Amino acid sequence: MVMKGKILDITLGMAVMGTVGMLIGQTMGGGLMPLALTIGVLLGGVIGFLGGRRFLISILVGTVLGGLLAWLMAGSDRIWVGAGAGAAMGGFLGVQISMLLDVRAARKAAAEQAGPSTSS
Repeated sequence: MVMKGKILDITLGMAVMGTVGMLIGQTMGGGLMPLALTIGVLLGGVIGFLGGRRFLISILVGTVLGGLLAWLMAGSDRIWVGAGAGAAMGGFLGVQISMLLDVRAARKAAAEQAGPSTSS
């Protein structure tokens, strides 16, 4: 069961970061797309292997919302620009949210380890 989850994380990472690499390659020019796509897929596989599911999902949500917003505001010609910017913002926010959740979990674990106070 753990192996299935790890394979899912790696596949998700490769798909999400490969898409982001493709968007970056499109922005830089069509000739650099294969390089950006390859780097994105490799980086996504590593992130998935390390268990960055929350981070990858935040990038995925940012990509979709950024592309949708660009489509509504600038038309279908600029969807890829909005999707790329949304992916960057999603990644940034994902890291920040993940750090806050880790701090909260650490505080909760420390409070549980200290035990209930028995002051009378």
